[in-house]
Amino acid sequence: LANPLESESHFDTSQKQTVEMRSPDGSADLYQLLAGLAVACRHGFEIEQALDIAKRTYVNVNIHQKENEDKLKALAQLPDSCAASAECLQKQRAVFEQYNVFSPAMIDGIIRKLRSYEDKTLRADMEGKPEEMLELVHKYFHCG
Repeated sequence: LANPLESESHFDTSQKQTVEMRSPDGSADLYQLLAGLAVACRHGFEIEQALDIAKRTYVNVNIHQKENEDKLKALAQLPDSCAASAECLQKQRAVFEQYNVFSPAMIDGIIRKLRSYEDKTLRADMEGKPEEMLELVHKYFHCG
């Protein structure tokens, strides 16, 4: 029981969906993260093809098992670098700026910061170099 001053209650939650935030890490600005998620939720309610997108992207299997590889291939992938994230944000910035949730200056600053890492080819550059990859992990994986 989370709040011992409240009496226990039982609700059937078997039909409820879950939401997982797997992409953010401990370095994320919590306020921007939650505001961005709120914008994404609002956008999902506002777009006309929302139900079609939900049906197409719904995952009820382990997409990392061989028999489900087609489902994995059908899903859009997250950006693989800060540079790629900046490109995605630039393309989608109108959604975040709508209703003045994020200001153009804030979006510009986020894009500038993401581009400053100059990591567009990092994944390819590190391929086959486990020692160098481990160095990067030790250098940057300090948050969370």
